[in-house]
Amino acid sequence: MVNSELRQYDAIRPFEPEELPAAYDRLLGNPQFLQVLAYLYPQVPAEAFGQKMRACHTNLEFQKAFCYTFLKDLMAKVSSGMDMDVENIDVKSRYTFVSNHRDIVLDSALLDVQLVEAGFDTTCEIAIGDNLLTLPWVKDLVRVNKSFIVERSLSPREMLMASKRLSEYMHLVVGKKNDNVWIAQREGRAKDSNDRTQPAILKMMAMGGEGTPRERLRQLHIVPLAISYELDPCDFLKAREMQLRRDVQGWKKGPTDDIVSMRTGIMGKKGYVHYHCAPCIDEWLDSLPEDTPKAAFFDIVAAHIDQQIHLNYRLYPNNYVAFDLLNDTQAFADHYDDGQRAAFEEYLEGRLALINDVPQKDETFLREQILTMYANPLINNLLAQ
Repeated sequence: MVNSELRQYDAIRPFEPEELPAAYDRLLGNPQFLQVLAYLYPQVPAEAFGQKMRACHTNLEFQKAFCYTFLKDLMAKVSSGMDMDVENIDVKSRYTFVSNHRDIVLDSALLDVQLVEAGFDTTCEIAIGDNLLTLPWVKDLVRVNKSFIVERSLSPREMLMASKRLSEYMHLVVGKKNDNVWIAQREGRAKDSNDRTQPAILKMMAMGGEGTPRERLRQLHIVPLAISYELDPCDFLKAREMQLRRDVQGWKKGPTDDIVSMRTGIMGKKGYVHYHCAPCIDEWLDSLPEDTPKAAFFDIVAAHIDQQIHLNYRLYPNNYVAFDLLNDTQAFADHYDDGQRAAFEEYLEGRLALINDVPQKDETFLREQILTMYANPLINNLLAQ
């Protein structure tokens, strides 16, 4: 039986172990899910896959049996390596990781891999927007994979209730389920890589728990997490979207746009990927003056998280080249050589060539957008120092 305390979160929480067999049956009975399996694992018969799934009695066992090996194999093909710096945190503790948001699927998925490799005995529960869960089998799959659902597109009154429930659930995960949580610092990805924490996310997080807003945030043990991809496989898609938003009045993403971004983000080349955990903000919260104005509190916390993320980016030659190309300067020429500059310029031309379905393609604008994506982490890192 699912514990009664969890029942009130049935609509949003991951499946509990006793709910997994029914979820596996629904997935294995779904033609679309089976098609995806056949595409990813052409050599493995569906029956063998079903057998292996049913042998996983917890979500963590499922993650280790399927997601961990899939992601390790994937990254061997599409990256030149990945690592995570956990020097500032304790692998025996539980945290809420608040990170910049580059990739719809991989930001949190790769964190799970890195937590296992760093010596954590669990992964994390993942906040995922319901806008990505229009297909019932995808909803089942993410809930098997320790995801909880952030409800969007609600009326203001419903949104308030949903936010409170979400926050209370996050507090339950860290405080009672003894697990970690991952949530992006903002709704949606920062298309221009100018990463900023939305104070509204922190306000939501402080709706659960007990005490003052400071005490409530402290109960979540927030760790600012900087994610640095050397290459963003979706850079050209993000630039395309920016031109469409600029030129087409009322332009909105189509039903398949997120699916294309997910697939491109997962399968595209990433270069090197680095995760860096800043110190948990508990001590910093304790050091805030007692007379910190209530109205400014969440803005102050958001600015601190931003500074910690910006300080802990790993900067690659691309970031310096992009800044110099964008500003027509040689300011950072000592951070790259001629070969690295030429390679990035060639990469940039290749990305621009992929954008071929925009009316009146504005090459200058698109180039500037992609360069800005790669220059912004450097700009923010310098400002944070």
